Amino acid sequence: MSARFEEIDWRPTRLGDLSLRRRRSPGSDDDVYEVKLGDEFLMSSLFTAGEVELTRLGLAELPGAEGAGAELSGAVGELDVVVGGLGLGYTAVAALDDPRVRSLVVVEALGEVIDWHERHLVPLGARVADDPRCRLVHADFFEAVGDPAGLDPRTPGRRFHAVLLDIDHSPRHVLNPRHAALYRPEGLRALGRHLLPGGVFALWSNDPPDEQFTAVLADVFATAEAHIVDFDNPLQGGTSTNTVYVTRT
Repeated sequence: MSARFEEIDWRPTRLGDLSLRRRRSPGSDDDVYEVKLGDEFLMSSLFTAGEVELTRLGLAELPGAEGAGAELSGAVGELDVVVGGLGLGYTAVAALDDPRVRSLVVVEALGEVIDWHERHLVPLGARVADDPRCRLVHADFFEAVGDPAGLDPRTPGRRFHAVLLDIDHSPRHVLNPRHAALYRPEGLRALGRHLLPGGVFALWSNDPPDEQFTAVLADVFATAEAHIVDFDNPLQGGTSTNTVYVTRT
């Protein structure tokens, strides 16, 4: 029986104070894991539908998924994927659950978050850290996008079938002002250079669909669509939404 509230880990980082907490969900015996950076909530295991749908909707565009196009090089079981932002691991595990994924690189700026998974301090830690297809890379995703060496430090210039990004709250509500450049045309074009032809860039957002941002995506990529993800919100007694943007080169 766990305590009603426990701070599992707390550390100062270059971005602010980072904490991992566990508490009991109101009205149930379920443990809820939360990640905070300063005063902002980054992630809660109570709300993971958007993170899972980020993977599902993104990878649904690739070969081997029902209705997906066949022009992209790569067969079933041969998809190489990047996840930007580790969080509590839900986006990464959803990718590892897809039998088409042969390799997954997760780029995380906070080494402390990687450490939580490697030490199995979070529920999905073992699933992420112990899967031989998955490699956790301690790096700044936004800096890596602008670096010709790319998103995999072991293989400079490597390109991927999909890049799934879940770091900022939304393209307009970023965790660090430096991140804003990625969501402009030049930044998105730089990201697209790390994708194979026909590859997918998918982005999670906590805000409703942004028509202006969708238009920017449509100018940079061959296709762009905003998907609304509905999920139950027991704290508010109703339904909440996230947005997942999905594009193809």
